[in-house]
Parts: sequence; structure tokens; C-alpha cells
Amino acid sequence: MKRALATLLVALLAVTATAEERPRARDAGLEVGIFPTGAMNAITDVNGVLVGHETVIEGDDVRTGVTAIIPGPGNPYTHPVPAGIHVGNGYGKLVGETQVRELGEIETPILLTCTLCVWSAANALKEWVYEQPGMGEHTINPIVGETNDGRVNNMWADPVQRGEVFDALGNANGGPVPEGSVGAGTGTQAFGWKGGIGTSSRVLPDSLGGYTIGVLVQTNFGGVLTMNGAPVGRELGTYSFSDELSADGSIMMVVATDAPLGARNLERLAMRAMMGLARTGSFASNGSGDYVIAFSTHPDVRRPRDGDTPVSAPGLANPSMSPLFAATVEATEEAIYNAIFAATTVSSSRGALEAIPIDRLLEILEKHRALRVR
Repeated sequence: MKRALATLLVALLAVTATAEERPRARDAGLEVGIFPTGAMNAITDVNGVLVGHETVIEGDDVRTGVTAIIPGPGNPYTHPVPAGIHVGNGYGKLVGETQVRELGEIETPILLTCTLCVWSAANALKEWVYEQPGMGEHTINPIVGETNDGRVNNMWADPVQRGEVFDALGNANGGPVPEGSVGAGTGTQAFGWKGGIGTSSRVLPDSLGGYTIGVLVQTNFGGVLTMNGAPVGRELGTYSFSDELSADGSIMMVVATDAPLGARNLERLAMRAMMGLARTGSFASNGSGDYVIAFSTHPDVRRPRDGDTPVSAPGLANPSMSPLFAATVEATEEAIYNAIFAATTVSSSRGALEAIPIDRLLEILEKHRALRVR
């Protein structure tokens, strides 16, 4: 009991929220693009996608966590999920990347965590998959991405282990997705401010297929923050190359859709997430790991792992991809804004990452007419 109370006290001191609940970007009037969002404006608007977090705050220097994305119902090992990967800049670690590129499918949930936690997380994910129904002695290709939260987190302590991974997977659900300083975003930044986990979605009109696109990001990168065209970073005086503020960092982007897409068009979809990233002011610096994983939850594009009989799957004609491309760009951009809006200040003995001041931010956005007209 004493240990639990002590842990809670440390958590409250380490992750400081403002007195008022921080709004999401859209709630504050920052509306991105032309397409409507899903009901939750989250990756979980894509049917079957589940998200879980486990936040790890220990002592005076561990501020990290793990985020799990389950890409649909059933066992993804026995019935893999079609997927594509795009690498915008490869300064990072994405466990399992080459097999996904080779086969065009993923066979495990996707984990996001801290840089030096990827191997322990991958090992734990392997164990979790072996415990699922229908598994035998097979090789496993776990998918684990990362960003470097070393500014406030002792990632050298390898604080994400089996328990944390199993907890994140176990609490994954299809409801609203907590954002900001949570899970894999606990110790990460964006544009010199506290960043973290963000998510958004778009729903195409029936005339364009009626498909849903959902994006979840783990931000940890630099640049010159721009929101709906407003030069926020310049106005706040916080941007790459100012006062030696580092330009490096990384971002993991996960794109989900219910459109019937194969690996090739999912890779094309993943490429468009980089455009959403660019709209926020990033330029994919030399030391940035910018990775996108895109997958489809459409039940008819999942093929059994084994079999000698040819299988066929539906697929969209290439011209039908354009609205999905546009929706992906919009959802990626807004997911990054949501991460920044939601993030709360996090500090440790290693340093601090301050939450962006919402009042000042809204003043800048209003000045540059970046908010919706009320």
C-alpha cells in the first residue's frame, strides 16, 4: 500500500497538468482539412483497431512507457494483416521492418516505446503472441518502433519489460485514445515543447467510398512549428536552430484504414503521412527517424498464413486512392497537433519538457486566422 501511494505521488509530481483540462486541437477551434472526423477522431474509429497504453514513471529519472496498437480482430499470425512501411528518414529502430517489406503483411500487434526499450519490448511481444490461440512453435516477426525520450527518461535502465508490454496489450480497447504524456509518449517532445501520443481520423463521403482513415503518432521531432499555416514556432521563439535548440528527433506514424488495400497501395498510403508531417513544420532532419506503418483491417484482404490454393482479394483501382491520400495527410497533421495540445509538462532529475502554453498558442492562432470562424 505504501509503495502504491509513493508511486502515485511520484507520478503526480513528475507529470504536471494545467489547472484546466487541456483541449484537443479541434475542440480549441483548430480544424484541419476538409473531410469529417470519425466519432472519436481517433485511430480506433477504424473498425477493429484497439489501442492500449502503459505509462512507466519510477523514481527520479524514469519517464517512459509503451503503446500497443492491435490491428483488428483474430490472430494476426494465423491470418496476417496486409501492411506497408515507408521510411522518411531512417535514423532509428523499427524491429521487424524488413519482413514486412518483403511479405507485405504484419503478424503481430504494433508496439511503440523508447529507443533502448525496443528489444525487450519485442521479446515480450513475442511471448504474448505465443500465448494466443492456435499458436505452435513458429518464428515471430514482432513490430516495435521507438523514439528517443532520453531528455527526461533513463532509457538505459531498460524500463519497459514483459509486465508493461502485457499490460498495454491487455488494456487495449476501441474507445477514446488518451493522448499527450502517456504510454510511449510519456517522455517525448515536439518542436521543443512536450509532445507525445496523438491521434485523429477522417471518414470519406459515400461518393468517395465511405472509408475511414485513422492515424496515431508518437512525436519526438524538431522543426519550426506551423499550425494551419500559422507560424507558431517563430512567434513563440522556439524552433530548430534557435538558441541551439536541436533539430533532431523522431516520429512514429501508424495509419489504419478499412479500405480494401493490398501492400503496394498501403505503402503508397504510408508515404502520404510524410506530407502531413511536413505541414506541421518538420523537415526530417539528419538525426530523425521518421517511420510510417500502414495497414488495412478489411476482412477480405486478410489471407491465411498457409495454403496451396490461390486466394484472391478485393482492391481499389489506383485512381480511387486519391481521397484516401488526402485523408491520410489531414489525419496525420491533426494527430500531431493533438499530441502537442494534450501533452502536459514532464520533469525528472535529467531535465524537463514544458507543455506548450495553450492561452498563448490560441492567441497566435487567432492572430493568424488559423481557427474556425465562430
